[in-house]
Amino acid sequence: MAERIIGQIKRVNGPVIEVKNVSDALNMELIHVGEAKLIGEVIKLHDDRAVIQVYEDATGLSPEDNVYGSGGPLSVELGPGLIGTIYDGIQRPLDVLRDMSGSYIEKGINAPSLSRDKKWHFVPTEGLAAGAEVKGGQVLGTVQETSSICHKIMVPPDVKGVLKSLSSEGDYTVDEAAAVVDCDGVEKEIAFYQKWPIRVPRPVGQRLPLNIPLITGQRVIDTLFPLAKGGTVAIPGGFGTGKTMTQHAIAKWCDADIIVYVGCGERGNEMTDVLTEFPELIDPRTGKSLMERTVLIANTSNMPVSAREASIYTGVTIAEYFRDMGLHVAIMADSTSRWAEALRELSGRMEEMPAEEGFPAYLPTRIAEFYERAGYMQTLCGQEGSVSIIGAVSPPGGDFSEPVTQHTKRFVRCFWGLDKQLANARHYPAISWLDSYSEYVSDLSGYFARVAGEDFISDREEMMELLQKEVRLQQVVKLVGPDALPDSQRFIIEICSLFKNGFLQQNAFDDIDKFSTMEKQKAMLNLILQYYKRGADAIKKGIPLSKIRKMPVASELVKMKLTIANGDADSFDKLALALEKGISKLEALYAE
Repeated sequence: MAERIIGQIKRVNGPVIEVKNVSDALNMELIHVGEAKLIGEVIKLHDDRAVIQVYEDATGLSPEDNVYGSGGPLSVELGPGLIGTIYDGIQRPLDVLRDMSGSYIEKGINAPSLSRDKKWHFVPTEGLAAGAEVKGGQVLGTVQETSSICHKIMVPPDVKGVLKSLSSEGDYTVDEAAAVVDCDGVEKEIAFYQKWPIRVPRPVGQRLPLNIPLITGQRVIDTLFPLAKGGTVAIPGGFGTGKTMTQHAIAKWCDADIIVYVGCGERGNEMTDVLTEFPELIDPRTGKSLMERTVLIANTSNMPVSAREASIYTGVTIAEYFRDMGLHVAIMADSTSRWAEALRELSGRMEEMPAEEGFPAYLPTRIAEFYERAGYMQTLCGQEGSVSIIGAVSPPGGDFSEPVTQHTKRFVRCFWGLDKQLANARHYPAISWLDSYSEYVSDLSGYFARVAGEDFISDREEMMELLQKEVRLQQVVKLVGPDALPDSQRFIIEICSLFKNGFLQQNAFDDIDKFSTMEKQKAMLNLILQYYKRGADAIKKGIPLSKIRKMPVASELVKMKLTIANGDADSFDKLALALEKGISKLEALYAE
């Protein structure tokens, strides 16, 4: 730790500290405050004054205490050992801090983000030897971090030169040298881990089109409102609508290689559930703990507010690091509203001019900076990787017109609005099919045509039109009752009810229903539309709706999500045949 004194405390205002006599400080520099060496960051410089935000409890600090500079920005350590670790908002390992200070974090306590004692088995890249030209992002070798994740040891993005030496296969700690590179006459030692500033996006080769979906296994998402790998989505919803549980389901079932979960200002008991449940969740790919491909960042609502502001940058930097290895990463931010509240509190303490609802004027800029770090990229090592950002928003009172939700909508292309009435009716996921949208549908149409067939997108559009018609019909029903409608219109209401209960509603605790492949989703959607088309034709021929409802196959359609497993195409074919026979039998009966 550097002992360079950059000034003395003049005023303490909660986590915001004003420093005087500043002659040698950098904006956004990592600093240590007082003799307890509390971690902080310079956020404003003016003449010989500086304003600092402290990431720990500032109780006990007083004027004239020294402030020490580190000479560099707030950074995270990136290397073997990230997977399965639980960090706080500034990447301190919480399990290590607990062993050092008990259940409560002592002021000024710190520990390396990556263990300096654990040894990892390193296998150098075949064919790479001294004298080779290397550049940022190039893979020097691999470490098998977990059973499913092969961690690539890469040249840092800002290093380029001639390889002088490369460590042989063996066991090493993260701070030992993996290689030595000659950079224009200056020899640089490359350790098994990197440090990177959290507020600076990691460089990439180029951005690629977003034309591959992030498959979640949740039908309302994959079929109606799909998210592309490298895409961004907001999940707004009031208290109790299922934001956290929706993120948990996506974390478990989506086809991302790595999950980074950031609990940003969440309630302590909710984060406790996350910390206890995630290690017990079984990864459906490997049959082992989900923690073998997960990094958790826990920053509860009673932790220092400044660290909450930093936590999502810590999370997205870790996600970018795994993306640079050619992996697909999904980062869950729960919730960005608490992060925006941290910005508002810090802005108020710095006496900045507030904008709408007291939020700082730069709130939209900060939200954009965060979501723009998502993307499907060609990495510096020539592979393809992605960071998908799934941000929960907690609008007060479920009001989607408040600033955080509105500004977030400007920068995301997918919106899963949660509905309080659906949640109260125990319809989960409680994603409203009226308020939600996805702008990725057209980008993903080529993928869906290859995987689910040419008619999948047209079937989806037809179903969305029926849902819109049903809304208008329900308004009539409220005024005059359902009996005033003709059978053809009542059948639309019937089909939409079947679609909502038999398709959109999904049971996370049912062994069959908890995850649906795209093939099963397509087959279910196709069957419901087949029922609609054949039933509508039958009604035109004079067959009463009551007779169509009483067909045995109609009740089978409601239960197919629970009775037909993924990959069981024969059962769907049998159901389609039974539907056709049932309608044909009614038509023949009434034709006579």
